[in-house]
Amino acid sequence: MRGFLASSIGVSCAVLVLPLASPATAAGPAVPGTTQSFPLAPLTGSRAPEAATERGLAPQTVRSFSLVGVVWDDPAAQLHGRVRIRTRANGTGRWSGWQELEAQNQDHGPDPGTGEGSSRRMRGSTAPLWVGASDGVQVSVHADESGSGATRAPKLPDGLHVELVDPGRAQGEDAPAGPAVPGGPADPAGPAEEPDRPDLSAPDPAAGTGAEAIASAVEAGLAPLNDWEIPGPWKGPEGPGESQKPGKTPGKDTPTERTRQPYVAPRPRIVSRSGWGADEGLREPGFLYTDTVKAAFVHHTASGNNYTCAQAPSVIRSIYRYHVVSSGWRDIGYNFLVDKCGNIYEGRAGGVEKPVMGAHTLGFNSDTTGIAVIGTYTSTAPSTAAVDALARLTAWKLGLFGMDPRAKTYLESGGGNLYPKGENVRLNVISGHRDGFATECPGRLLYGELGLIRSQAARYQGR
Repeated sequence: MRGFLASSIGVSCAVLVLPLASPATAAGPAVPGTTQSFPLAPLTGSRAPEAATERGLAPQTVRSFSLVGVVWDDPAAQLHGRVRIRTRANGTGRWSGWQELEAQNQDHGPDPGTGEGSSRRMRGSTAPLWVGASDGVQVSVHADESGSGATRAPKLPDGLHVELVDPGRAQGEDAPAGPAVPGGPADPAGPAEEPDRPDLSAPDPAAGTGAEAIASAVEAGLAPLNDWEIPGPWKGPEGPGESQKPGKTPGKDTPTERTRQPYVAPRPRIVSRSGWGADEGLREPGFLYTDTVKAAFVHHTASGNNYTCAQAPSVIRSIYRYHVVSSGWRDIGYNFLVDKCGNIYEGRAGGVEKPVMGAHTLGFNSDTTGIAVIGTYTSTAPSTAAVDALARLTAWKLGLFGMDPRAKTYLESGGGNLYPKGENVRLNVISGHRDGFATECPGRLLYGELGLIRSQAARYQGR
C-alpha cells in the first residue's frame, strides 16, 4: 500500500481568525442526519429462509428519509439480481412507481488489501438512490438465475438490509423537500441561488493573512473546517505542504515544486465540506494520501437525476453517510463531486490540492483522483455546465502535478475484473470509471463527453 496517514494532532501553528458566517447562514440550526436499517425477509414463503431467492420489505411507514440503498454482510459477495424500491413522498400518501437500484456497485470502494479495504466494517452495497423526502418504503430483491451458475440454485447474499438515509439539515438550510419535478420551477436550468458566504477575497487584518493562506490552513487541518467555500482562481498552494510523507525529500510531487509547473490552470470555485454540511465526526480521523496524481477518473453517482441544485448538498451528505455508516468506508469515496448546475464540491477530506487517496475506482485509487457527477447518465445527457466544470476542475488538479489532460499515463492495478493486481496499465490521463473496471459507470452519455473534456481541460491549462 502506497498511501499514508497524516494527522494534525501535535502540529503547532499560529491561531487563524477565520471570517464569521453572516446572520443569514446562521438563521436555521443544523440537524444531524440519521440512518434507519431494516432486514429484508423472504417473500416466497420458503421453508429454508437462507435459500430464499426473493427477499424484501412490505410497504411500511418509517421516519423521514431521502436516500435509499441495500447492503449485505460480505463486501466480496456480488448481488446477482434485481433490486427495486417504491417510496411514499412525505405527507402526500402518494407512492412512486417501482425504481431499480444499481446492484453491481463493487467497482466503487477501497482497493483490496489496503487498510480501508480490509476493514471489518466494510459491507457490500448497491448504488444509493436519491428519492427526496419520503416517509414510506417497499423493497423487492430477486435473485437472477443467470448470475448464479447452471450447477446451483440462485442465492442472494447474506445479511440483506435496506438503508434509509436522512441527510439532516445544514446550518441555514431550508427543511428537506420532496422529489424534484423534472423541468418544473424547482429544477432550475442554471446554478441555484446560494446563501450569503463569508468574504474571502481580501486579507483578514485580524489574522494577518489572505484568503489563500486561510484556505490552505483549513485544507491542511490546521484550522476549523468552517469556511463555506474554497475560492478561485488560485493556481497552486504556497509554501511547504503537510501532504508529504514523514522524512520524504521535497521533489516533483510536493506543493512547493508543483507551483513551478508551466501548465497549471486557475483553481475553480469549490464548495468546501463545511459548505455542504459534512459532519466531520462521522468519518475516521486523519487523512489518507497517495504519492501523486497521474490521472482523473470520471464517475456518475448512479443516484438518479431527480434532484435540484439547491438539494445537491443534501444529496452529498446522504451519499457521505451511506458510504461511511452503511458501507463501512472511512469517508465519502469521491475526491470531488459536481452537480447538474456545474457547482464543484470537495469530497474526501485532506485538502483539495493534495493527493488524497479516495475509494472510487476499485484497483486504481492510488495516484488518481475521482470526480463524480451527481446523477445517472446512462440515458440522460450531462448538462453543459457539468461538462465544463469537469474540464475546469481536471485542468487545475492535473496541472498541479504536471499532467497533460490529453495524454496517457501508466497506473499499477491494485486488482480488479479488468486488470490483475500488479499489472502496469496504460490509460488516458482523464479516464472514465469503465476504463479501469468493467462497469457501466460513468454512464454511456457522460463517457461520450470525455474527449471534449480532455480538449477543454488542455485549453484551460494553456496548451
